[in-house]
Amino acid sequence: MPAADSPLSGVRVVDASTLFAGPLAATILGDYGADVLKIEHPVTGDPARGHGPAKDGVPLWWTMLGRNKRTLTLSLSTTKGAEILKNLVEETDVLIENFRPGTLERWGLAPQALHAINPKLIIARVTTYGQSGPYRHRPGFGTLAEAMSGFAAITGDPGGPPTLPPFGLADGIAALTGAQAIMTALYHRDVRDQPGQVIDLAIVEPMLTVLGMQAMVYDQLGVVQQRTGNRSVNNAPRNTYRTADGRWLAVSTSAQPIAERVMRLIGRPELIDEPWFATGVGRAAHADLLDEAMSAWIGARSQQEVQDAFEKAQAAIAPVYDIADVFADPQFQARDAVTTAHDPTLGPVRMPGPLYRLSRTPGRIRWTGRPRGADTDDVLAGLGYDEEQRAELRAEGVI
Repeated sequence: MPAADSPLSGVRVVDASTLFAGPLAATILGDYGADVLKIEHPVTGDPARGHGPAKDGVPLWWTMLGRNKRTLTLSLSTTKGAEILKNLVEETDVLIENFRPGTLERWGLAPQALHAINPKLIIARVTTYGQSGPYRHRPGFGTLAEAMSGFAAITGDPGGPPTLPPFGLADGIAALTGAQAIMTALYHRDVRDQPGQVIDLAIVEPMLTVLGMQAMVYDQLGVVQQRTGNRSVNNAPRNTYRTADGRWLAVSTSAQPIAERVMRLIGRPELIDEPWFATGVGRAAHADLLDEAMSAWIGARSQQEVQDAFEKAQAAIAPVYDIADVFADPQFQARDAVTTAHDPTLGPVRMPGPLYRLSRTPGRIRWTGRPRGADTDDVLAGLGYDEEQRAELRAEGVI
């Protein structure tokens, strides 16, 4: 159970979602003390248990995604399973689900029915396209959101294919959005003394926001952004450059003073006096020239030489890391960004820690992902189901 001094202590969340936005939003809430109850199918369990690699039979993705959650097996598509969920929501603050639109309604669990039981309930509905519109019934995943949002179209090298990320980018962004939406709804309910409400979160839509000004540029100027590799359409130099010892470094010059410092550092101060150098867009239009100068200077020096010179010049640069580099970096170590949790089977395990640091009520990992249905009996006993009734529910495949 969450510690009493956790910021979300007392907030009860039922996580009936899968892969990956909804569950990650619930994980974030659990990191800060919410009592999260994960609902899994009695036979198949949560899909994350079979997603990605495992060690000694322990699914690593579930070990992280299921942290700080109690687990309940429950078939919501059965009449008795739906009835159990109705009993649960009587004392629940937040329900997170990501079934296709109309599914909860078909099971007799429509928001109206749940709000009749608990008017204070906040229901977060997470789907690829949302609860309305012509695509609402289409199956979908974050990959499709990355494609349809415009992200893939601008990612990759010029002339190359659209490029999808090798991880759940859209799901991750939707999870952050979902957690923020839930907290907004909780604030409105508790501080303004208002009823609960339904959150309609389409995974594709937060992607439109993080893509920046594309929509406005197209609307006002008719410009469709193209693929530019590691370059930016807004400033230059901005790219990755290879050092003499074969390492890659990322450079950004979003601020004009930084761009000027970089030019002085690499021995090209005359470029600062060019009229086009005065704006990021002007520099981006001359990216070939700037990248050639950057590549020549960085390519003649080692990684350490380049980083030391940039740091002395107060210019922005960072190495391109893989995960082994992240583990070894003193900055990440000092902040415990990749923290250590204890798993009953694996022992110490490393995983990203809570997202942000609160000075008075920090988040923490109380436990890793638990076995399927580990808390089913305790939860149902708390709802008044005795041992005989639970055995009957098991025999019927409800739990």
